[in-house]
Amino acid sequence: MEAAKTITEIPVDIYNTLLCASLVLLLGSFLTKRLAIFNRLTLPSPVVGGLLAALALFALRSFQGIQINFDQSLKDPLMLMFFASIGLNANIKQLMAGGKMIAIFLIGVVGLLIIQNAVGVGLATALDQNPLLGLLAGSITLSGGHGTGAAWGATFAEKYGFTSATEIAMACATFGLVLGGLIGGPIARFLINRKPDQVEIDPTASADSLTAFDRPTIRRAITASSMLETIAMLAICLSAGTAIAGLLKGTAVELPTFVCVLFVGVIISNLVNFVPSYQIFERAVSIAGNVCLSLFLAMALMSLKLWDLATLAVPMLVILSVQTVVMAMYAIFVTYRLMGSDYTAAVLSAGHCGFGMGATPTAIANMQVVTEKYGPAPVAFIVVPMVGAFFIDLVNVIVIQGFLKLPMFTSMLTAVPTP
Repeated sequence: MEAAKTITEIPVDIYNTLLCASLVLLLGSFLTKRLAIFNRLTLPSPVVGGLLAALALFALRSFQGIQINFDQSLKDPLMLMFFASIGLNANIKQLMAGGKMIAIFLIGVVGLLIIQNAVGVGLATALDQNPLLGLLAGSITLSGGHGTGAAWGATFAEKYGFTSATEIAMACATFGLVLGGLIGGPIARFLINRKPDQVEIDPTASADSLTAFDRPTIRRAITASSMLETIAMLAICLSAGTAIAGLLKGTAVELPTFVCVLFVGVIISNLVNFVPSYQIFERAVSIAGNVCLSLFLAMALMSLKLWDLATLAVPMLVILSVQTVVMAMYAIFVTYRLMGSDYTAAVLSAGHCGFGMGATPTAIANMQVVTEKYGPAPVAFIVVPMVGAFFIDLVNVIVIQGFLKLPMFTSMLTAVPTP
């Protein structure tokens, strides 16, 4: 029997990781502008560059036995700064304007969570696999992401004796992250082309009239002082948000750190409205947020261990492939129609693909590439972050717990010996 191939691991420090992420972004931007296929598919440049880098590193490991390990120290802070910028660019008037849309969109999100778990459990059972595998390949990792997958994976291993649950969860979340960034743009383009008259592009729109993340590449004049103020506010959000998350940890109202950071940003954004002659410089905040978002996605995607996906069993790949089709069909036939069947609904459908298969940053990137090409959709950039950051984890837990009360899962508890 042939011996296992020796893998040489090469660590990359934080500075060179940042350099590689920047080069990946430049590569993705270059390709999406120069190659018609990427432009036609409406793919985010971080997804294009990051996925190509991941494929190159996968080939390097497969054929040369060399594995590149990037430093992950900056990834979480970049993600938190992105969510802080979302909060800083949100105000009460905007949230009230998007209140009805948020509620409707949340209904659609809950519907997808139920369908994802029903499809996962049903296929796992039909393929004679552990039904817990179906939950892991359902809303736990696809709508929940890597963090939710790791948490539930540990629970399944300890409580249900599903020893490989964590590894499966990470592989499923990785699959979802990649596919969520690949299908969102093309689906929005398909929906928009069906009703091109509903796209309202204002060629006279100025940088001042476009806030937050609607048009990430438009030129915005900023000053050194405004950027310093922005960095200070982002730092406050991260410091206070992580402190609040630490205080809530282990309590009945425990929340993910990024939710706390976003919440602090919303508070700051609305408190400064009472300060005379001062406003948050939204252009500086949006630029800082877009830079953090792009770098985070580049680091996340170029660090993907695609060999984890390559080792997935056939039943797992079948379930995940069907889930991808389900997500696409749901976005087209449910999300789009539920949100009004107009241009904003098409942008929201692209965003739903992003966090319905991957994560909220992927959703924002999906929507950005659509609005940059077709025009602003400001309501979408209020609805998706609020649902993706505040509500998705809460309703996902309720849905997962509901499925775990099914007889097929409760019977497993009696079969696992108590330690």
